[in-house]
Amino acid sequence: MKDQNPKQPAEYISLVSFLILKVVLSFVLVNSMYELHRDEFLHLDQANHLAAGFTSVPPLTSLFSWLIKAFGNSYFMVKLIPALFGACTIFYCWKIVDFLKGNLLAKCLVAVACVCSSLLRLNTLYQPNSFDVLAWTAIFYYLLKYFDKNEARYLYAFAVFVALGFLNKYNILFLIMGLLPAIIITPNRKIFTDKSLYVAILLALVIISPNVIWQISHHFPVLIHMKALQSTQLVYVNRIDFFIGQFLFFISSIFFLLAGIGSLIFYKEFRKYNWIIFTYIITLLVFSYFKAKDYYALGLYPVLLAFGAVYLSRVLAKKYVLTGLLFVFNIGSFIYLLPLLMPVYSSAQIIARHKRFERVGALRWEDGKNHELPQDYADMQGWKELAALVDTAYGKVKDKSTLLIRADNYGQAGAINYYSKYTNINALSYNADYMYWFKMDKPIKDLILIEWSGDEDPQRKREQPLFDKITKIGELKNPYAREKGAAVFLLEGAKKEVTGIIKSEIEAEKNDH
Repeated sequence: MKDQNPKQPAEYISLVSFLILKVVLSFVLVNSMYELHRDEFLHLDQANHLAAGFTSVPPLTSLFSWLIKAFGNSYFMVKLIPALFGACTIFYCWKIVDFLKGNLLAKCLVAVACVCSSLLRLNTLYQPNSFDVLAWTAIFYYLLKYFDKNEARYLYAFAVFVALGFLNKYNILFLIMGLLPAIIITPNRKIFTDKSLYVAILLALVIISPNVIWQISHHFPVLIHMKALQSTQLVYVNRIDFFIGQFLFFISSIFFLLAGIGSLIFYKEFRKYNWIIFTYIITLLVFSYFKAKDYYALGLYPVLLAFGAVYLSRVLAKKYVLTGLLFVFNIGSFIYLLPLLMPVYSSAQIIARHKRFERVGALRWEDGKNHELPQDYADMQGWKELAALVDTAYGKVKDKSTLLIRADNYGQAGAINYYSKYTNINALSYNADYMYWFKMDKPIKDLILIEWSGDEDPQRKREQPLFDKITKIGELKNPYAREKGAAVFLLEGAKKEVTGIIKSEIEAEKNDH
């Protein structure tokens, strides 16, 4: 049977074009001088230690890492996965617009709004955040469909994405905290009389149960992780900056965002969807109360952009000049702000434009202080150099079976394992998940030690009585790397007590965590 809707081919072509564009931009707008990010290394290493849970993140990321490893563990694959999640987010925005009976213009508007925003930067990093935004967007879509059609299948799809979101990042619990009261105070509370809801809840619980059991059996490390995060990072979060950040993330798409918020409040046709705006407000307040980082709330925005695109497409119907100006502003302002949003500049170029980056807070790190480069950019340099130094030390060791490589932090350990030319190298750390991956089944005879700059014992006097020979292989020289000054030492001929000392240190670190 012939296609009776002549608009469909144009819509399919437009959608596919935007999805391809989204993926391509995730690669071409990253300066080639940058390497992988320190957090990416930890996630990639989890593929070698599959489990129902980790101290740093839930287990879903490790399954994506296993997939990346199966396809060669290349830089391309590492970057492709979050880019695809970003493309899927646009797909769900497209579906939301379609649900609202938006035309092709509205669909193109929301696609441009998503591409020309901080979501593009988010989707260049292999972290749980990209799937988090995708899961939140899918959850809004399936709830919209359920409240409209009252069909159980949408509740089940909703439950699956809640569960997958939970297994990806516990951040999704904040969305649930916003959704529940928002639904209760609107006529949509009739959902609680639908038996299918409880089947859906059971389905979600079954999916997340392995991780819940893991958390219980390991005495809820997520709570300990959150406590550490609160004391080391969230303590520097300013609530005013949190709310300012919500709009700065979408400054190029600000008209879509404001139209989405405004239409859900004032536009008569959208008032039946007011549970979305209530969810948005309540969730932001919860985030603010807990002094969360501003990007934790990014998942709230794709649905708002979709509503804004539909509303603007109706307001601008047949007003071609205004529509063109809207596209020009959105794309033009994004291009102007591109160096602040994406790592297109080299480190030297950023330093030369220091004031521009400082004015928008891009140089403020999690310690609350300003530095020469954005923290993420400093976290994407020096890793290959460090791995090469460790390879030099590794090549000098005759018996690799009794060698331990102990890095100062998870970024170092993961980078060494990823960039080393030796496939069987296994760097570890007393930091993050690595502390649980030690296998002390043989006495340690040699040790490769990586210590960051600022160490109080640069000559390794503490270890001199415990080893026959200590050699400094070198230190990381990259002036732009956050790890600048990290030194690599080869400690040979360990005394018998070394293995026991290391085991005690591991246990002490575990107890502290």
